[in-house]
Amino acid sequence: QVQLVESGGGLVQPGGSLRLSCAASGITFRMYTMVWYRQTRGNQRELVASITSSGTTNYADSVKGRLTISRDNAKSTVYLQMDSLKPEDTAVYYCNARNPYRSNWGQGTQVTVSS
Repeated sequence: QVQLVESGGGLVQPGGSLRLSCAASGITFRMYTMVWYRQTRGNQRELVASITSSGTTNYADSVKGRLTISRDNAKSTVYLQMDSLKPEDTAVYYCNARNPYRSNWGQGTQVTVSS
């Protein structure tokens, strides 16, 4: 079955960095668009960054210049490099794998930005 396993979350001070990873199994990874979302309590999930099978990236305006999405098809893994973190980046971050026929979610990883 499809599994998406996020890792790399944690507590970081404002201005710090984290690198999230999402390891996929059960899918032909290279053919999927991979997306990072985030969600805070009481709010809807918002798209943070996406990367297509051809490597085209897209970012939410709030994270442009600070967060970078990348993928390693050989490892079936997508990454989210998070720099210059702000308290408003605090959320649960979810990995999503999608193609025209299906969409799969990971379990999420908590990122907390606080001094």
